[in-house]
Amino acid sequence: MNILVTGGTGYIASHTAVKLLAAGHQLVLVDNLANSNIAVLDRIALLSGQKPHFYQADIGNYAALSAIFTAHQIDAVIHFAGLKAVGESAQKPLHYYRENVAGSLQLLEVMQEFAVKSLIFSSSATVYGDPRELPLTEQSPIQPQSVYGRTKWMVEQIIADHCSADPSFSAVCLRYFNPVGAHPSGLMGEDPNGIPNNLLPFISQVAIGRREQLSVFGNDYPTADGTGVRDYIHVQDLAEGHRLALKLTHTPGCHRFNLGTGSGVSVLEMVDAFRAVSGHPVPLIICPRRTGDVAACYADAAKAQHELGWQAQLNLTDMVADTWRWQQLNPQGYQTPPAKLKEKL
Repeated sequence: MNILVTGGTGYIASHTAVKLLAAGHQLVLVDNLANSNIAVLDRIALLSGQKPHFYQADIGNYAALSAIFTAHQIDAVIHFAGLKAVGESAQKPLHYYRENVAGSLQLLEVMQEFAVKSLIFSSSATVYGDPRELPLTEQSPIQPQSVYGRTKWMVEQIIADHCSADPSFSAVCLRYFNPVGAHPSGLMGEDPNGIPNNLLPFISQVAIGRREQLSVFGNDYPTADGTGVRDYIHVQDLAEGHRLALKLTHTPGCHRFNLGTGSGVSVLEMVDAFRAVSGHPVPLIICPRRTGDVAACYADAAKAQHELGWQAQLNLTDMVADTWRWQQLNPQGYQTPPAKLKEKL
């Protein structure tokens, strides 16, 4: 298939791109590089043996998006592009609604114009909000507690309405839990611009010496050690979920799946696992809770196993070991000079 990947140089998208190229698909990547690095393209090429088409553009730009669809015969779209920081979304709600909701709407309109009928959407477990019961299934109540979560749910609703209006349209909404880890080669990993919003890249940057200490937001939750519990899923497993979701690109309707391991890990358990694997101390301080965070959240991913044949294969040790390998090989992330990278390899 010829697949357009929005947010294509981002963390999850880049790992998915390598999986899709290995499976024989042709890719067109589009990214505005707001929170990613152009050097990712060279890493994708190194791992897959081919460099996908790339456009630096914003999905909210109709002219740019239309030109891409004109230049390439697109069969399906995997839509990763969007902002994703819970805390920032509370501070900049209009920015998040514009980028996540209006941007997705623009993409769907261009898809409709060019008669592209297959979409895989990068949604989030944050749509569930503070769970009433665990584990979460796809039928669990939707009650997002953050602006970010509300933008994801709004886009899901827009997609569902579009599927209802066009019975030939197929959409898969993948509700991620907490992606972590890196490519096992150490060539690709999570390298956000600025201060990381996610736990594991922050821990690894503290361990490598790029940051002084980890801030733990809340230790008074009703959990075993008082810190938040999340369902961490290896990015390689997540990428495989997207590959398998392509099975449904010709099955009309809106399909929703949880992608998670089905078990929870607390912040302090993650810190301890990283200390054990890396052999490095991870200094930390306890800070007040963040708005929008919940005590515990983990998945029931039985539907994905039954309908897609997908199940998480990699464990917490894999997640931490691959993250640490990436961080050691790339102490400055994708800014690490290629010559130094080759020396370490």
